[in-house]
Amino acid sequence: MKKTVFIDMDGVIVDFGYQVKKINADETIAPELKKNPDLVKDVFKDPPPIQGAIDAIKKLYQSNKYNLFIATTAPWENPESLTHKRIWLEKYFEDIFKKKLFTTHRKDLLIGDFLIDDRHANGAIDFKGELLHFGWNYEKEVWNEYKNWDMILKRLL
Repeated sequence: MKKTVFIDMDGVIVDFGYQVKKINADETIAPELKKNPDLVKDVFKDPPPIQGAIDAIKKLYQSNKYNLFIATTAPWENPESLTHKRIWLEKYFEDIFKKKLFTTHRKDLLIGDFLIDDRHANGAIDFKGELLHFGWNYEKEVWNEYKNWDMILKRLL
């Protein structure tokens, strides 16, 4: 029986840090938006992927060991962000995540075996399966347990 894996987007497969750097360098963006970059119009439209994420997720998919889903949070005050995230997934993964996208501020309510997430926010810390704490923790400025996608693949394959 396949195990269920939920994958966060920002900071896990999408390089949101790149977008934040662009916003901070843009003098036309208001200081209050720089403090809340996820509210900037079109910030989720076409950010680059995290290094290794696309290939790693395709390997997980091709292994046929997992049911893969996206579990992301979209800022309530930026409703276009959900559309942009959905289009981004199709651009990089074609149909792998078609109708397999959960948008939630309560990841603790998801039922599955693994959650790959870079933060403890939005219920991730209380996820009932195993949290694979991924990437750079920009809040604490330290690396999480799983620094990159190679480490995730070693754990799951």
